Amino acid sequence: MSSVINGAAEQAAAYDVLAERSSGDLRAFASVRRLDSSRLPEVGTVLTRRLADEGVENFAIRFDSRHAILRACLRPDAIPSVTPGMVKDIVRIQGSVRRVYAEQTDPRARPVRYMVWSSNMPGIWNLGGDLRLFMQLIRRKDRERLLGYAHEVVRAVHANFVSLNLPLITVALVQGDALGGGFEGALSSNLLVAERSARFGLPEILFNLFPGMGAYSFLCRKIDAATAERMIFSGRIYTATELHQMGVVDVLAEDGQGEQRLLEYIAQHERNHNTHCAIYKVRRRCNPVTFEELADVATIWVDTALALEESDLRKMERLVVAQNRRLERKGGAGAPPGLVPEQSAGAVP
Repeated sequence: MSSVINGAAEQAAAYDVLAERSSGDLRAFASVRRLDSSRLPEVGTVLTRRLADEGVENFAIRFDSRHAILRACLRPDAIPSVTPGMVKDIVRIQGSVRRVYAEQTDPRARPVRYMVWSSNMPGIWNLGGDLRLFMQLIRRKDRERLLGYAHEVVRAVHANFVSLNLPLITVALVQGDALGGGFEGALSSNLLVAERSARFGLPEILFNLFPGMGAYSFLCRKIDAATAERMIFSGRIYTATELHQMGVVDVLAEDGQGEQRLLEYIAQHERNHNTHCAIYKVRRRCNPVTFEELADVATIWVDTALALEESDLRKMERLVVAQNRRLERKGGAGAPPGLVPEQSAGAVP
């Protein structure tokens, strides 16, 4: 019996050595990570320079070489809505990550392991769709432009949902309000981390519309369809705590601790990154959200939007005014009072 116990002890000790020193198969796996690590500072430099050269304006780009985290943080002077300019920036960031992966000589390399979307604007993550642009295009009955915008948004959202078809994890770190299209963007990430004071909502029902760029599809995969419809029809604001209890928010952090809580989560699951990527892939296989589904829903949204009456658009205008006042109080960007829609970020020439 003692020999068995000693043998078990020796085996356990051997496994400890394997884990710590990465010998055997684990050494081979760790050597891949060391190879990546030796290139990570270079990866960060390449990404930030390329994105600066491509004219990314709405996001500040940071790279954490220790954990291979690419952070795209909404600038405090940006317009915190899903403007065409913001969509282009998101597409540029996604394209740069794909390019960095394509340039790796080792197919096992993981130059970017996490893509984190966050905001430097106090109390605001993203306030949703470009309402000024919507009003212009609806009043002009410009279905082609409105449909083009909607499809560009869902293309970026879907790419985020499928992790760019790369072995990385997309993360929404929400430390403020995520409303309408902002909430939809957060839902498209593999992992949704939120601080307790963060708020989420789908207010489109207030002006006789619905969230048409992912909310229904993503919520139905996380919760049941009946609950998703109640959320959409109510237009109410939910706290991060409520959504965590419902299973919509994955990780709940105390106020001011979102960044630290995310780093702790990453460190805790670092060794299982490969498995986490696989599980998210399994999730998408078992509960797929295709680009075609998102595009079809977006098309229904466009046709519904074009049927809005002037009274609905006036309600949309009042929401724009309220958002501007909030941004002015916070010292953010936004359109100053009296700015005509054609001068805003989402203007149509």
